[in-house]
Parts: sequence; C-alpha cells; structure tokens
Amino acid sequence: MAHEATVAPRLFGPDGATAQISPVQQWWTLTGRGLRKVVRNGEIVLAFLSPALLALCFYLPLRKIMNAQMDMNYAQYLMPIIFLQSLEFTASSAAMRSSFDGSEGVNTRFRAMPMRPAVPLLARTATNAVLLTVSLVCATVATLIMGWRPGGGVTGTLALYGIGALIGLLLATVADGIGLIAGSPQATSQTMGLPTLILGMLSTGFVPEERFPEWIRPFARNQPISQFAGVMRSADDGTLTWHHLFPSVCWMIGLAVVAAILLGIYMRRNAR
Repeated sequence: MAHEATVAPRLFGPDGATAQISPVQQWWTLTGRGLRKVVRNGEIVLAFLSPALLALCFYLPLRKIMNAQMDMNYAQYLMPIIFLQSLEFTASSAAMRSSFDGSEGVNTRFRAMPMRPAVPLLARTATNAVLLTVSLVCATVATLIMGWRPGGGVTGTLALYGIGALIGLLLATVADGIGLIAGSPQATSQTMGLPTLILGMLSTGFVPEERFPEWIRPFARNQPISQFAGVMRSADDGTLTWHHLFPSVCWMIGLAVVAAILLGIYMRRNAR
C-alpha cells in the first residue's frame, strides 16, 4: 500500500487544493505505473517463455507424426494456437493485475480521487496493449524458429496480426473485468485457468478435427479457439473469405458484450 501511494497520480497540491492535472496526464501516469508493474513482476520474461514452452511441449513430440501421417507442415498448422496461447497469457496477466489492484485497495483510492472513471480502465488497456505487442513478437519468434513462414503475402500477414491483436485486446478486456469482479487473485486464477485449458486442448489448434472422436467433433469445430485458429490459418495461407471470418466475428462480438457486461457490473457495484 505504501508503495502504491508513491505511484498514484499526484492530484492534490501541498495545501490540499486540487491540482490541475488533465485526464491525459492521469492516463499517462497510470499507464507508466502499469508498465513498471509488468516489468517488475517478470511478465516480459514470461511472455518470451510461454510460446517457447508450448512449442517444446507440442511441436517437438508431434511434428514427425503429424508431418508423416497427416501430410502437413505441422509448424504452419501449429502457428495459430501458439499465437492464441500467447494472447491468453496477456489476458491472464491483465486479470491478475486488476484483481491485485482491487484486493490491495488501489481501485478504491482511485475512486476517491478527482479522476474520471474511464481513466484507470484506459490505462490498464494501454498496458495490456503493450504486453500484447510483446507477446505477439515472442510468438512470432518461437514459430519462426519452429519453421513457420508467412504464406499469405503482405495482405494475409497484416490480416493475421490484425485479427490476433483484436482477439488479444478483447480477451484482455474480458479478463480485466473478471479480475475486477472476482475480488481476489485466487478466485481470478481459478476463473481464468480451467476454461482456457479446456478450450485450448479440445480445439483444432493442436490436431485437425478428424483426429477427435466423432461425438465431440461438433464442439471441437465450433468453439471459439478453433474458430480463431481457423481464421488465422486462412489469413496466413491467403484463403481468407467472409465465410471463414463470420464465425470468428460473432465470437468477437460476444467477447465485447461480455466485457461490457462485466465492466458495467463493476461500475454499478461501486456506484452504490
């Protein structure tokens, strides 16, 4: 708490009068605070390790089997799920940071200051965007080392990263809302961990749909991780069409709605 007091924006003058600090200055101060926290907590290092460990755990043991039995370049096939897992790391980090701010009373202090309610949210979003960029760079390095090569030309590659960045920002915003609502880091960790683990493993990100038992194929094919992985593959190989994109757009709209609901619940609860 004492440390947080040193990084909170200085909104009062020495005589107790309100200092004239613009919302932009407040946003900049809080964004800097968030980025320092990211560095201090080692999240930059973990952003590099996350895709590397995923590549080691799945690519090395499965590449020969998948390349031989499925007649595919497994590095190309695995690329989207490594990107998505890096984005999920950004979301988990966002959730934990917002939950720690809640449990340590930082958000309560911000509400007592002459600060617009949107400023802390926008500062957390900016912090998440920076970590998201780092995660995408790390995922790119890991997949290039594996053997992935962009195959969609300039347009396809830009679409790939644009789709990934949008998914990552939406996931981080949903996670930020979960962290605010959950009330404790422990509850946040449990809420974030199990769904992402299940959806990741039961997706077509690691193996094609036909490798699943027939009874679970509809779920594996239509759940969001599979749809996101599929549309990223389509962008990467230059075959992206509206038919491929539409399901993912629906899931992204759903994420935006969930994020709005969570943040609305948090703001309404704190307005009482």
